[in-house]
Amino acid sequence: MKNHVNRAAPLLALALVPFAAHADEADSDTTIIVTAPQLTDAAEDQVAKTPGGADVVGYEDYADKSIVSLRDTLAFSPGVYLQPRYGQEVRISIRGSGLSRGFHMRGITLLQDGVPINLADDNGDFQELEPIFFNHLEVYRGANALRFGSGTLGGAVNGVTPTGRTAEGPYLRGDIGSFDSYRGLVSAGVAGDRVDAWGAISADTSDGDRDHVKRRSFRFHGNVGLKLSEVISTRFYASYNDIAQEIPGALTFNQALTTPRVASAAAVAGDQARDIVSLRLQNRTSFDWGAFKLDVGGFVNAKSLYHPIFQVIDQDSLDLGGFFRADYATGPVEFTLGGALQSGKTRARQFLNVAGRRGALVFDADQRARTANLYGEMRVRPVEQLTLIAGGVYADGYRRRDVKLSTSRDGGIDFNAFSPKFGLLFEPSENILLFANYSRSAEFPGFGEVFQNIGTPPISQVVATIRPQRAWTAEVGARGKAGIVSWDLALYRATLKGELLQLTTNVSIPAATFNADRTLHQGVEASLEINPAPWLRLRQIYNYSDFRFRGDASYGNNRLPVVPKHVYRAEARVGTDALHIAPNVEWVPDGPYADYRNLVRTPGYALLGVTAGARVASGVDAFIDVRNITGKKAIGDISAAINVTPPSNVTSTASAIYYPVERRAFAAGLRARF
Repeated sequence: MKNHVNRAAPLLALALVPFAAHADEADSDTTIIVTAPQLTDAAEDQVAKTPGGADVVGYEDYADKSIVSLRDTLAFSPGVYLQPRYGQEVRISIRGSGLSRGFHMRGITLLQDGVPINLADDNGDFQELEPIFFNHLEVYRGANALRFGSGTLGGAVNGVTPTGRTAEGPYLRGDIGSFDSYRGLVSAGVAGDRVDAWGAISADTSDGDRDHVKRRSFRFHGNVGLKLSEVISTRFYASYNDIAQEIPGALTFNQALTTPRVASAAAVAGDQARDIVSLRLQNRTSFDWGAFKLDVGGFVNAKSLYHPIFQVIDQDSLDLGGFFRADYATGPVEFTLGGALQSGKTRARQFLNVAGRRGALVFDADQRARTANLYGEMRVRPVEQLTLIAGGVYADGYRRRDVKLSTSRDGGIDFNAFSPKFGLLFEPSENILLFANYSRSAEFPGFGEVFQNIGTPPISQVVATIRPQRAWTAEVGARGKAGIVSWDLALYRATLKGELLQLTTNVSIPAATFNADRTLHQGVEASLEINPAPWLRLRQIYNYSDFRFRGDASYGNNRLPVVPKHVYRAEARVGTDALHIAPNVEWVPDGPYADYRNLVRTPGYALLGVTAGARVASGVDAFIDVRNITGKKAIGDISAAINVTPPSNVTSTASAIYYPVERRAFAAGLRARF
């Protein structure tokens, strides 16, 4: 499959990228990838109808940053916890989703243009979402992501690319930075009466801020839209990713705080890495009859993963899926019905790791997964200021493995769950919205949880006792604007049963997964923006996260590790698009616990940074981005464990589960639209 993916990518790029684009320069205050607001406006209108935490992040909000990962785009999205681990690898968690997941991701549905990039077992690699391409990102926290068919604790993040109608003409961007970092982007869009097309190519390379953390990538995204009639329109999308990332490994407590540049000995000896080659093709066809609208579509995701860690994990997967969504609105009643089906097959092989290369084959299996959902929502407005909402999502999942080579057993397991949702919106005035909702969520285990590597040496076997994670969540909040102030505030409390938690083991294999008994996730998600003058903007976010066991037989009421209790970020932008500067701060007063027994807690920290930008010519902007100005050494992320060696123990048995924050770094670049 990998060869097929590699051969297809150049042909798709040539077919879809409109190199000879010509368009009048659009009026814009800043030179960004998109010059028209239609897509973002529609997304913000949808957020306004949502009875819970949701927001839209536009490209202009992060255009002056060095865009390495989702961390650089969603830093000021309330409720989203993001911490860089290395390179483009970050931890992403919303309301404690995937709380202890030390690799890949879980508990969040990631989409591009409304189509999931998660594999059929609900796991995935967020590196396949390239933020530099997007017009905007939509963040729906918790059950508010029902419109995407998501029933997870965390919700959904949807990256929306431009079209030929919203981004006509060519656009160029080039970045250069510390650690021999270089990035380039070329995009262009064209539009006719009934046909439009947009495409973009990006490439980047960096030695990274630690040893053994080099990365490089080449990516293509494009789409072509056809207006077949006044009622019917269709759009075809293609995405290609070729990503190579060295893995530096985790460090001990003392190493992370004193010598954060070093890589772990095991990562270097095994030349550990995660290399991804993926090709995604999708179509969305829309029918618009006024009060009734229907979207239908399908997608195919082909992916190759070469992942030398404790062994060389070598996987080729092919996922097929389809979806539909129908919306009907008449007077005070609106109704939505949708569904999706995704089925995938993975050829999963494991080899002995010989300095990053394949040694003897030790495991070979065919893995099959299916995930399906059917969701609906009804909205009734009995009076002008009040909207009542009821809905739900039914989901089922299936995981099976047929072993060709290994002493492991064949096996399979299936799951199903119904998750209802109830909510209300109250609008006391035009610019103020109060909301509340109560919902259930369910998350099914993926291949990594169903088939675990355990024992010494590692033996992979069916773990049929693993259960889905279920939760009931109550949420209240408000968002709005009054004069120079705008805000978004949500308070939530989720009671979980069978939370899927992980822990590092004492051998170099992926973390084991277990179901906790009862846990509690509660917190505050807040953002506040103040615009006292056209040349001054202060934006802030604050996340309060209280995640803990509830009367657990082993851990009592201990706090869950990894996510700190308080996180505060602020940025003050002074100036206009002609010339501006924006200092920023990230403050974690107290670090989180590293273990379930609450024996070791990491120290808090404050990271200072600054971005700046200037108009250097018509249609050309320059920017700089400086991070961790003071060179602060701190621990940013943790792979959870049951027992952690105290930091005073500097012997070889010290727990190596810590990832340092990003080191001081500088980047600068130019953006140009013609």
